[in-house]
Amino acid sequence: MTRADYCVVLFAALLLPYLYITQWTGNESGITASIMSGSSTTQLSLAHDHTVEVAGTLGTSVIKIEGGKIRFVTAPCLGKQCIHSGWLQHAGEFAACLPNRISIAVLGETPRFDSINF
Repeated sequence: MTRADYCVVLFAALLLPYLYITQWTGNESGITASIMSGSSTTQLSLAHDHTVEVAGTLGTSVIKIEGGKIRFVTAPCLGKQCIHSGWLQHAGEFAACLPNRISIAVLGETPRFDSINF
């Protein structure tokens, strides 16, 4: 390999982490959250901390908004994957309790880049 080849490899090795950090990990926080239950949809601001109880087909799910983030706290489903999805805060993030037919989507000005967009 020539000296120019080493320079190209070094440049690529430095450029790739920079692009990953700036392009892949979106930093725009969500502005509102959309909570969908059956045929009804509710828009909530993430600016105010509060807890919401949402009725689903299996029972009531508790959703908490705190510090600009939102998450499922309790749900009547068996697997609890909705609870394990954790806090959602970036535009484009999504969690759903499929057995209870409740979903949360964080909305913002531009959605975060993810593997589906890739």
